[in-house]
Amino acid sequence: MIFDTIEDFAAALPQGRALIGLDFGTKTIGVAVSDRLLSAATPLETVKRVKFTLDAPRLITLIQEREIGGMILGLPRNMDGSEGPRAQSTRAFARNLNRLPELETLPISYWDERLSTVAAEKALLEADTTRKRRAEVIDHVAAGYILQGALDRLRYLRNA
Repeated sequence: MIFDTIEDFAAALPQGRALIGLDFGTKTIGVAVSDRLLSAATPLETVKRVKFTLDAPRLITLIQEREIGGMILGLPRNMDGSEGPRAQSTRAFARNLNRLPELETLPISYWDERLSTVAAEKALLEADTTRKRRAEVIDHVAAGYILQGALDRLRYLRNA
């Protein structure tokens, strides 16, 4: 089930289940997960992309092992808010995931990922991370920023 608004996504989430956040790129997929209270996002790993039929099984495994209740995909909007080819690719990836029998009931939504990689890079630089290490972790750290943004919004909605 794909939801275009975070409000509809929030209504569809099962209680007591964590979320997974993805930073879907052309060469990699950054993965982050939340705790079951939906308060904190933790960068997990970076999946090297090959093709959908080879990428999806790793994501399914993570979702099943961690009993994930919903997925947030970073949506790469242009700075003016419009959607370009990368956003269309992300939406197509979500539709393909939603067609898999293992994921057809998993709520999926999007979070604006503008500047998430910039924020992740800045945090890694502040932590004095080497260039090589930054290259290894940047995608899943960016996924953590994307997921944390969605978690913060979900917390606001619960308290409103």
